[in-house]
Amino acid sequence: MDTPKIQAEWLEGTPDSAKDYIEGRRLDEVECIISDLPGIARGKAVPAKKFARQSFFHLPDSIFYQTITGGWGEAAGDGGFIEKDMVLKPDWSTTTAAPWTGDWTLQVIHDAYDTNGDPIPYSPRNVLKRVVDLYRAKGWEPVVAPEMEFYLVARNIDPAKAIEPMMGRSGRPAAARQAYSMTAVDEFGPVIDDIYDFAEAQGFEIDGITQEGGAGQLEINLLHGDPVELADQVFYFKRLIREAALRHNCYATFMAKPIGDEPGSAMHIHHSILDIETGENIFSGPQGGDTDAFYHFIAGLQNHLPSAIAVLAPYVNSYRRYVRDHAAPINLEWARDNRTTGIRIPISSPKARRVENRLAGMDCNPYLGIAASLACGYLGLLEKERPDAQFKGDAYEGEEDIPRILGGALDLFDESEALHEVLGPEFARVYSIVKRTEYEEFLGVISPWEREHLLLNV
Repeated sequence: MDTPKIQAEWLEGTPDSAKDYIEGRRLDEVECIISDLPGIARGKAVPAKKFARQSFFHLPDSIFYQTITGGWGEAAGDGGFIEKDMVLKPDWSTTTAAPWTGDWTLQVIHDAYDTNGDPIPYSPRNVLKRVVDLYRAKGWEPVVAPEMEFYLVARNIDPAKAIEPMMGRSGRPAAARQAYSMTAVDEFGPVIDDIYDFAEAQGFEIDGITQEGGAGQLEINLLHGDPVELADQVFYFKRLIREAALRHNCYATFMAKPIGDEPGSAMHIHHSILDIETGENIFSGPQGGDTDAFYHFIAGLQNHLPSAIAVLAPYVNSYRRYVRDHAAPINLEWARDNRTTGIRIPISSPKARRVENRLAGMDCNPYLGIAASLACGYLGLLEKERPDAQFKGDAYEGEEDIPRILGGALDLFDESEALHEVLGPEFARVYSIVKRTEYEEFLGVISPWEREHLLLNV
């Protein structure tokens, strides 16, 4: 069987955008990828001819025990750290172009199973699938729409050097406090053009790009849809945006707080829930009013988000974003059309009524961030409690009730059996071990601030 025929056979089950990308061309390579806990793409690059003949490949389960620094958490369990092989199977619906490569390459996201065919419980995509399945078992279809904030910054190869804004088309560094400025967006025109081109080649639809309040900070909005599909898109977009930036001698960073005196970067998550039988939004009643389910969902966020913060804000840097009067929430108040609250109800028609979680940082793994946010709302729908009264005014004047350090957030996460049952107890065990390992690594580092102010003064 010749290569073009093999290629045509396996491509039959892939999206049209993937077929269009390589139409009339010989596919060179396929990247078989999966998200680890931080959201880094792990996997193998396989020659197209070989990929066409394989239905799965193997990676060791240890990729889920690895910290962001490359260390390892002791999370292997009773069997010991033997790096068992997982079976990675392609989800053909995720096949998409890798348009920044020098040859004709496609990417395919894979799902992780053990040798018995059971899903690996701490694989982030499997965690999100688990939560979505819990909703569907109740007759509900969750719908989400993520917003991605990020910075375009000057190249930085020295970790001791402060991060600086990128140089714009005008020859000046990107300016701060220019939210929604079209002139500011134009400064990054060449990068944005490549982002649009890459997204089009990958079959992704961008709902809009705006300038945010930070110097070189942009936001991309995605259309609402299935949680797993949207998490796949964010996973792909992070790589896409980084590659576009590198073409123009700058970096794209998704750190929650890359520049000390600038706003942090969030991944705001909008949620609505449809009744599977009727297709109607369960947050709106027959006459368009708020339903009990709407209030129960909000109460679930208020009651359980403190325990989920360690997933939504997964690094020590994440907690630098929660600063009073600095474009990020400091509490769990809710209100309509109020961007100072952690839980916001945007202006919408009854059919589009949704709840926005503004706590997640852009540094979180999109699968885990969306899973944790949905898990809190799911628990609220089961517990049927009412939220606190709607907040009136500036929520920055309210009390803080978000953990300020990763260690405290992990303590709350470890204590929440209810959240563990939704996300999966084995995931909760592995996640906590890996994150505590990272935290201990950080605590072993002496910072420049300590050397400057403590070395000779205490």
